[in-house]
Formats: sequence, structure tokens, C-alpha cells
Amino acid sequence: MLELNNISHVYANGTRALDGVSLSIPKGMYGLLGPNGAGKSTLMRTIATLQTPSEGAITFGDIDVIGQPERLRRTLGYLPQDFGVYPRVSAYDMLDHMAVLKGVASAADRKATVETLLNQTNLWSVRKKAIAGFSGGMRQRFGIAQALIGNPELIIVDEPTAGLDPEERNRFLNLLAEIGENVVIILSTHIVEDVADLCPRMAILAGGRIQREGAPHDLIAQTRGSIWAKTIARDQLDAYRERHEVISTRLFAGRTVIHVLASGDPGDGFTSVDGGLEDVYFSTLAHSRRTPAPAQAA
Repeated sequence: MLELNNISHVYANGTRALDGVSLSIPKGMYGLLGPNGAGKSTLMRTIATLQTPSEGAITFGDIDVIGQPERLRRTLGYLPQDFGVYPRVSAYDMLDHMAVLKGVASAADRKATVETLLNQTNLWSVRKKAIAGFSGGMRQRFGIAQALIGNPELIIVDEPTAGLDPEERNRFLNLLAEIGENVVIILSTHIVEDVADLCPRMAILAGGRIQREGAPHDLIAQTRGSIWAKTIARDQLDAYRERHEVISTRLFAGRTVIHVLASGDPGDGFTSVDGGLEDVYFSTLAHSRRTPAPAQAA
């Protein structure tokens, strides 16, 4: 179990990136959903011991993450949003080198580790290819391979499917699902479908605060009766925004479908719809925008 207790972080310029974040994250896939700038990457770097929070405590099992960062790193796998590699080095040689850095001293153990990971991530056929020639999806699968060196018990993946085509996204998510049965995996993303497809529990982070937390199906149930839809002409959108709390829009057959948040029938020709996780997300962001932002540090 990963426990975060009242984690806050204020940067030197006074920006409060995190404001009292508390979470209990069990084994399995856990989704951290939020827009760009919500504080997700700051939180991931903090858990990964790459920066120390301004206040709060983090524990992983019996490890005091802030006080004993080296213990956490021994059991951590981390795939950041952007990770650098030596582009001319082959996938096999790069994983072998990273296994050395992770403390896998025996050549036989490294060989077994590297070959297992290349097969697990479906990269065996390109093991001798330079990473510079990899597609975006192949690079992400290589990223998860390096994160799995040493059999980590905590894995953090930050925006892993951004920019991937649908086929590579599905392949990558299936790989995460296979891995995530016996370890803690935190999936940090702004893509609602990633969380909906994979995560039995999730939290929504916005403005540096946890806005909602729970099982996706429970959060969806909480929106029942409050999501209303209507199809309008595109040039009517501004007028509807003035009269209703529009939480999302999408184009369909040249017209615009809008979803609004209302505790009762808003009239105006709207129809009640069963909300999905996307409606949970957008309604939560709408609520967070109505809530005063955290005060900036002096």
C-alpha cells in the first residue's frame, strides 16, 4: 500500500503545485486523472523521490519514502513523460546497461532479465535495432521494459499513451494490465479512456488538489440524473454556455452535441443521459473551477 498524507509542494517562484494531497493506493492499476498543469507530474516526481515535498509524508509498506529515498528506489520502476536514451544504442545493449545500473551484477542474471523483458514487451524481434529508429509505441514499450528491471513493487507511468496511435495504445495498455496484478501501478494521464479501460480505482487531480476519488463505476453512478444532452447548431454554442453549465461538446454529423450539468431538468429541450467517466471528469473540472484556487505562497 502506498500512502500519501497531506502532500503539498510550493516551487521557488511561489507556485503551489500540490495542496494537501492524501491518497491510499493499493496493489493493482490506479488512475490519476487530470488536465495538463493539474500537478500530476509534480506528484509523480515527488513519489519517485526526484523532489522533496514542501510538507507531508509518504510511505510504501514500511518505507518512509521521504526519509529513506534510496530504499524506495530499489523497488521503484518509473516511466516519466519524457525519458532520454542513447539513440544509437540497441535496445538489448541499453537494457543490459540499465540492468547494471540497477545492480544486476551477474552477466547471466542480466541476460535472463533483458531477454525476458524484451519478450514481455514484444521487442525481441527489434532487440538489435537502434532506439533512434523506434516508433513512439516501441519507445514507450522500451520505457516500460526499463522500468521493470529488478522486479519493482511500485511502478509509475506518466502520460504513457500520449501521441500513440490506437493500435500501439491498445498494445501498451494490455501490457500494463498484465503487469499490474501483483504490484502497485500508478497511471498518470489526462486521457479518460486510459483510466476507464484499466483502473479499478482512480482519483481526479485539478488545481493541485484531489477533487474526487473512488471506483470509476461508483463515481459514474454519482452523476446519475445530473447530466443532460442536446444537439444544437454549432453557432448556438455561446448562447447555450450563457444559460447552462456546459461541461463538454462534441461534433456529430456536422452538429454539436452538448452535455450540461444540472441537478434537475434544465428545460430548453434537453434529455437526461447516463453519464460516463468522461462526464464525471468534466463535471469535476467544472466544479474545481468554481472553487477558489489555492493561495499562492508568499
